[in-house]
Amino acid sequence: MKNFLIILFALSLNNHVLGAGSDSSSDSSATKTSPYDQAVKSIKKAEKLEKKDKKKNAEKNYSKAFKKLEKAYQKDKSNPDILNYMGFTSRKLGNFVEAEQFYLKGLNLKPNHNGINQYLGTLYVQTNRIDKANERLKVLKDCNCDEYKELELIIKTRDTKLY
Repeated sequence: MKNFLIILFALSLNNHVLGAGSDSSSDSSATKTSPYDQAVKSIKKAEKLEKKDKKKNAEKNYSKAFKKLEKAYQKDKSNPDILNYMGFTSRKLGNFVEAEQFYLKGLNLKPNHNGINQYLGTLYVQTNRIDKANERLKVLKDCNCDEYKELELIIKTRDTKLY
């Protein structure tokens, strides 16, 4: 019984929260939210504002998120989720060259990262490089994941507003 309680206590200390578009978890603290978690919150808010066609407010939130992600990256340069969202926010702000660099850096860390492969494929559609988008789709082919279906739809319809 004592060992069970110790294991239960250890598991409760190792509480992780999954971020949308991420493949791994990020530490969260009860007293202070990490820059990564703050960035994810700003991204979700920006996406809601985008859906309401409030572009300027969405851009402010994407910019805010990017600044938080820069702080997170300074602390953890080996987390592909941070680079994924740095690419995502850069892409949403129209900084396609910068976004591609972040995505590629993230793929160097984790080549099969579903979120990065999907978002990079979306960037390739936005920049009219359909052959490269199809390469990303091939990477996702066997993942049996939403990212494959979403990128496939974006490529077929050329509608980057889907994501």
